Amino acid sequence: MKMAKMFFCCAVVALVAGGGVFANGGGQQSGSKESPKITVTFAGTEAPTTGQSRMMQEVADKLNATGRFDASVQVNGALSNNTDDLVAQAKSGVPLVVPSDPGRLASQFSIPDLNILMAPYVLTDISALEKLPNTAIFKEWQAQLEAQGITFVADMYNGFRSFYTTTPVNGVGDLKGLRIRGFGNNIGNALAKYLGFANIGISWGEVLPGIQQKTLDGCEVQVATAYGAAIYEVAKYLALSKHYMLQSSFVCSSSLLNSMPEADRKVFLDTIQETAKKYGDIVASEENSYYQQMKDKGVTITEVNIKEFENAIAPLYTNNDLGLSPGLKDRLFRELGL
Repeated sequence: MKMAKMFFCCAVVALVAGGGVFANGGGQQSGSKESPKITVTFAGTEAPTTGQSRMMQEVADKLNATGRFDASVQVNGALSNNTDDLVAQAKSGVPLVVPSDPGRLASQFSIPDLNILMAPYVLTDISALEKLPNTAIFKEWQAQLEAQGITFVADMYNGFRSFYTTTPVNGVGDLKGLRIRGFGNNIGNALAKYLGFANIGISWGEVLPGIQQKTLDGCEVQVATAYGAAIYEVAKYLALSKHYMLQSSFVCSSSLLNSMPEADRKVFLDTIQETAKKYGDIVASEENSYYQQMKDKGVTITEVNIKEFENAIAPLYTNNDLGLSPGLKDRLFRELGL
């Protein structure tokens, strides 16, 4: 990981020194044949086979085909296994597009209401994400992020998250005392609090060896990522709790967008948003196939009682552990037409 960061930093220095997009204030001239290409890297932590990683590769290919961009893709934690670190780099002005998620962004940028998008058992219909960018509440969140130097470009469905463990989980009680890798943020801590497990917020690249070495009893994650990381080799039980509807929230620095000529910026945003919609549908269509592949690898899949899990989580909302504004859920549902 240290070597990856060293390589990353060197690459950034070379980019700036070589007259990349941020040299001279990013002053490309719209429509000029002599203006330099816009350099951008799509960086994530998932395996190359997941929908999120394939989506970024398709976006990069489409942008490069215009002749205006020099886009590359670094996945599987090649630049960093820590998503928050990648987002921090993007915020600082490094030309990165990073798939984070609403819960991470809520914690990293102190916007508690963003948690509602990833809060357990709140959003359960993936069609809601297609309407989300047109809501007033989403535009308010975008403005709050932009005030801190980051732009929320697109939100893509990336699968339901469930528990992958070394011992069977047939109900909430079976999670008690287990050491589970989850989100190291307010949402992850709240989930652990009410379901009774110990939340271990380590980077994704440390999960498989952690389970191998018995410092972890499992993880909670979406099936495509679990399969891509070969979690089936170390965790032979999958409890289909589907507690989060995970979203890949693609962000980049506002300075990166502002450095682009208007026409290029439109192409950039439209390409990411259209491809995110396409791959959200692809991820949804592939989930059952991944579950079958998990079974083929010897994983026992349990259809748990979702209502039991929802009831266990209910105090999270009455106690308002996530610090949500009064009436937030009702407003979100009203604007989404739910």
